[in-house]
Amino acid sequence: MSVDESYAYCERVARTQAKNFYYSFLLLSKPRRQAMCAIYAFMRYCDDLSDEAGIADRRGAIANWRRDLEAALAGSLPEHALWPAFADAVQRYNIPHEHFFEMIDGVSSDLEPRRMRTFDELYGYCYQVASVVGLTIIHIFGFANTDALKLAEKCGIAFQLTNIIRDVREDAENGRVYLPEDDLARFGVAPESLRGRELTPALRQLLAFEADRARAYYRESAPLIAMIDSASRPSLRALIGIYSCLLDRVTAADYQVLRARLRVPTYQKIWILMRSRW
Repeated sequence: MSVDESYAYCERVARTQAKNFYYSFLLLSKPRRQAMCAIYAFMRYCDDLSDEAGIADRRGAIANWRRDLEAALAGSLPEHALWPAFADAVQRYNIPHEHFFEMIDGVSSDLEPRRMRTFDELYGYCYQVASVVGLTIIHIFGFANTDALKLAEKCGIAFQLTNIIRDVREDAENGRVYLPEDDLARFGVAPESLRGRELTPALRQLLAFEADRARAYYRESAPLIAMIDSASRPSLRALIGIYSCLLDRVTAADYQVLRARLRVPTYQKIWILMRSRW
């Protein structure tokens, strides 16, 4: 497959599966948009290896994917449609290779049921599955000040905390309780209650506490927008706007996340896109 065909494949993946990311990609120049789609296709495949039904040996599949990544980064492209575009994007934007291996480590950590004892432990997990994404795509956005790297890390933490709050029941049903045990105990919330449908006052207080924590990371990372290339700023504004809007919707719903999966409607994403552009 040619590089152009590979980029077209990655764009199809992003357009159909990146429910929040893809809208922000539309505000980028074509080369940057294509690179974002290539990185997203890689991340999507990684994530599917841990969650997709029908994969009998998940650890084996992830180990094979790690070997394919090593080969692709060494210039020997494995037989998958995303690799030509991925390798081209990584080289073109000089993206540090270690971030991709950290992504795989994060995916691997989700293969078994898990609990987080402390927020520090949760932070480490969020770093692996979300901050490294920010540290990757910031090279596509372009930046000069290395302070932007720490802010990209904080932005990833904000995004992942938003996802964790929204998906708390779904994750618990899959044996993954990301809310720290310290916080559960502090608010008197039993882990088993996260799999139910009733939002207790204690759980509402806990989710509000975690939402405040996420907002603090959104505030900390806000200066990042001014640090990236001016042409990329509308895209990052849109991305942050969509994720923070998701958190706002959770708050507006009074943290009723156990009965239905909250989303940002398409019309609202388009409005955020227009506002970010102009």
